Amino acid sequence: QVQLVESGGGLVQPGGSLRVSCAASGFVFSSYAMRWYRQAPGKEREFVAGISTVGGSTSYADSVKGRFTISRDNAKNLVYLQMNSLKPEDTAVYYCKVYHRGRDYWGQGTQVTVSS
Repeated sequence: QVQLVESGGGLVQPGGSLRVSCAASGFVFSSYAMRWYRQAPGKEREFVAGISTVGGSTSYADSVKGRFTISRDNAKNLVYLQMNSLKPEDTAVYYCKVYHRGRDYWGQGTQVTVSS
């Protein structure tokens, strides 16, 4: 079955960098666009970044544009989110998502905390 497993979260100081990863299985990874979302305490889950099947097209939320980069490795079934110039307001649980055969699948999330 479809499985998404995020990793790489942690505590980082403001201005720092972090890369989170999402390992996918149970579907033909290279045939599906992938997306990152995040959810901060007390807030709704929001879109962060998306990437097309071969990575030729990406999109970003305005709040992260210029600071975050989404990428993928279709040989390894991995999607990444490189986060630079992190701010306290980037603190959230980060989730990857795939829309597969009519429904959304989510990972369990990885916590990113930006604090001094």
